[in-house]
Amino acid sequence: MKILIVDDEKMIREVIKEYCLEENYDIAESSNGKDALNKLLYNNYDLLILDIMMPEMDGFTLLKNIPKDKRIPTIVLSARGDEYDKLNGFDLGIDDYITKPFSPKELIARIKAIANRTMKNLPTLYKYRSLEINFSAHTLKIDNKSINITPKEFEILTYLIENKNIAISREQLLEKIWGYDYFGDDRTIDTHIKMLRNNLRIYRNLIKTIRGIGYKFSDEEE
Repeated sequence: MKILIVDDEKMIREVIKEYCLEENYDIAESSNGKDALNKLLYNNYDLLILDIMMPEMDGFTLLKNIPKDKRIPTIVLSARGDEYDKLNGFDLGIDDYITKPFSPKELIARIKAIANRTMKNLPTLYKYRSLEINFSAHTLKIDNKSINITPKEFEILTYLIENKNIAISREQLLEKIWGYDYFGDDRTIDTHIKMLRNNLRIYRNLIKTIRGIGYKFSDEEE
């Protein structure tokens, strides 16, 4: 697993790096958002650990500037613990938000949880008419044209397809996709479902709204 650590405090980077190396993770570092964006554009990483308050480019600006095809699972590690910052982060597609001071062991546990969700064994392909989803490559195509979706949208879509024809509550999605310690509410789920449906285009109706419960994926003809 290749991880990019982005924090302007060298000591913080060193602590994270030490614990990650114990897990045999491959580590790269950046001290500011501008350098991190350059690394993300020209290298492939599996996970981003990101501070918010940094020189040259802050963490939120970095997230907004990452091209869709370069977006990866992200853990924000910040001294800013305001509700607005957390909600803003999740709206930008992050996977987890941890406030400083933090426990390195807890951070490693969060990394492992994300890895388990994003790297588990799945069927290689799902096909329905001109819709093709490659789970191992994390790609979505319609009429053989690639559609860019965020890692979080892909996780939601994968989970819904894994549980095809089963009504999944918003609470289940929060727990399974965001984790047990997610700070947020149902609006985050609804926002991501809206974006996911937009990206599915003519297949948007494969994601059904179950009134009073949540959502389900169904490709059965009605």
